[in-house]
Amino acid sequence: MNVNDGTPASTAAEESSSQQPLDTETAETGEAAETAETSTPASAAAGGIAAEDAAPGGTAAADGSTPSDAPTAGDDEEHPGETAEERLRRLEEEGDIAADYLEELLDITDLDGDMDIDVDGDRASVEIRGADRLVRLNRPKGELLDALQELARLAVQTRTGQRSRLMLDIGGFRAEHKSSLEELAATAIAEAKESGAEVPMRAMNPFERKVVHDVAKREGLRSESDGDGKNRHVVIYPAS
Repeated sequence: MNVNDGTPASTAAEESSSQQPLDTETAETGEAAETAETSTPASAAAGGIAAEDAAPGGTAAADGSTPSDAPTAGDDEEHPGETAEERLRRLEEEGDIAADYLEELLDITDLDGDMDIDVDGDRASVEIRGADRLVRLNRPKGELLDALQELARLAVQTRTGQRSRLMLDIGGFRAEHKSSLEELAATAIAEAKESGAEVPMRAMNPFERKVVHDVAKREGLRSESDGDGKNRHVVIYPAS
């Protein structure tokens, strides 16, 4: 099966790779480009909320989506004057392109899986279900998910000429991983409150850091990302 524009998956991947390097840190390029790596408590709203946490119509969720259907500021800038109907049609097209691309990749690698296409807030969303072998390959860190998501986004960009913020999941990994990250963040927050000292966390990818920032903000603490590349991590600061 070919991507909608007739470009085989292998060719699309080669073309896409020339546009942007692939690694776990760039797998969330869409979020990194639109959001600052800090979280500010709600009480500091008067002084300005960090861009990462601000979104029209509501606070951003852990995966960067918003509870309302309003597009983020970055989306507005790329698609000025777009109506809700046009945005929905565009995101549905992104999902279709990504699903076709991923289906071909699964065929090439002889892996099973069904595509569940949806629109989640201001993003196209694709989940690969019923892919037991793929689920096992993706664990424990989700690096395969990050890589496939980046390839799917670049396949969409190759077809449409527009950067995509499409979100990919494999067998509910993101939801499951989010829960464990929230528990890890809660432990670090409790330590910061008790000790009165900053608490650095382990190195994380952008998706993981976003989850931690959201939990810290919800608890009224400040968090910032520190370090470079694969060593980039979140630091939780006690209340001042």
